[in-house]
Amino acid sequence: MNVNDGRILRRRVVISGIGVVSPNGVGAGAFWQATRTGVSGVDTIALFDPASLNCQIAGEVKNFRPEDFLHPKELKRMGRAVPLAIAATKEALHSARVDVEAVTLEDRRSWGVILGSGGGTPDFIEEQYRLYFTDQLRKVSAYNISSSTIGSLSSEISLYFDLKGPSHIVSTGCTSSTDAIGYAFNMIRFGLADHLITGGVDAAITPAIMQGFSIMRAVSTSHNLEPHRASRPFDRLRDGFVLGEGAWILILEEREKALLRGAPIYAEVLGYGSTCDAYHMVRLDPSGEEPSRAMDLAVQDAGLAKDEVGYIALHGTSTVLNDKTETQAIRLCFGRRAYDIPMSSIKSMIGHPQGASGAAGMVGAVLGMNDCFLLPTINYEEPDPDCDLNYIPNRGLAKEVEIALCNCIAFGSKNSALVIGRGEGTRRA
Repeated sequence: MNVNDGRILRRRVVISGIGVVSPNGVGAGAFWQATRTGVSGVDTIALFDPASLNCQIAGEVKNFRPEDFLHPKELKRMGRAVPLAIAATKEALHSARVDVEAVTLEDRRSWGVILGSGGGTPDFIEEQYRLYFTDQLRKVSAYNISSSTIGSLSSEISLYFDLKGPSHIVSTGCTSSTDAIGYAFNMIRFGLADHLITGGVDAAITPAIMQGFSIMRAVSTSHNLEPHRASRPFDRLRDGFVLGEGAWILILEEREKALLRGAPIYAEVLGYGSTCDAYHMVRLDPSGEEPSRAMDLAVQDAGLAKDEVGYIALHGTSTVLNDKTETQAIRLCFGRRAYDIPMSSIKSMIGHPQGASGAAGMVGAVLGMNDCFLLPTINYEEPDPDCDLNYIPNRGLAKEVEIALCNCIAFGSKNSALVIGRGEGTRRA
């Protein structure tokens, strides 16, 4: 930690690279083009036969070939989340102008991985259990323990790119990637790291998890025949979230080191805040007080006034209680000005990618700030009196924004928020 005359020196932290593997687009460019025009990636589940499930739809990544990144023998020892994360990381490093092959050993020791994931590799785990409980013991993988840990995700990235810095996973439910980015941000600004791969990945579309969410009555069941219409945050007829998957990876660096490399500056991370309702494992405290305080803490940490926030990337899951409570929290945090701030939920187009959702919303905000265009909340057809803010319904908004707030809420009463500023040299409207 850098200290000068007893004072902690806070370094500036920038986003220099972005990589995306999403249900509505593989690659940051394809993802942004689909997102800005309101294209949904939600469809009937294709990873397995969903006929026996009440909810038969999900936001699956399409047109993705894991074997383009890993050998088939390697793929047998890992879950689907690993190749998704490696593909997105590869793109993020390329966009940050990092030539991994040319990185020296000393530099490799300065690059680390701090990734968020809610579930890790549940598809791999379920398959190993299936083999065990159907007396197919000889088919159980020798990696059934090591690859079942959530921490294996960051290890696989470190191994693939031969990076020697810290290799950590943050798993706090749906706030996992928001907290991972906040953790990475603090490590860099306080001088504990210089370059970190962060963001989130989850690939939890499995029969057992789909059934579990159905038992909880958390997922949408009324749009199996119209999948694209199912995820409808803040709409009066919303009936649950749509499970999603994907990887949204960011390269965070100390600003001067990024500029010295000639890296692009997509955005600057300015503040982070986190709280807990301490209320219930799955239900939100309807008062909205603690998610409001998390947003407030993030703005304070950024050294900004609330009236400087020009856009909010919403958690917006499309469940009745979550959307209502998040709306209430924003009203508490911003007062009357809450009605003047444009805000939207990317989950309307990709579903809910669990622990990766915060990173997905943040990438949407960063790309939107660079393009001077704010993504829409699609499927908003009938206003809900309890959800009365400007959710940028159905069509995106051409608008120049300097400061954005990214909000996230998780099971276990967790709340996290990040504040970002527009990068240097980005296109003006």
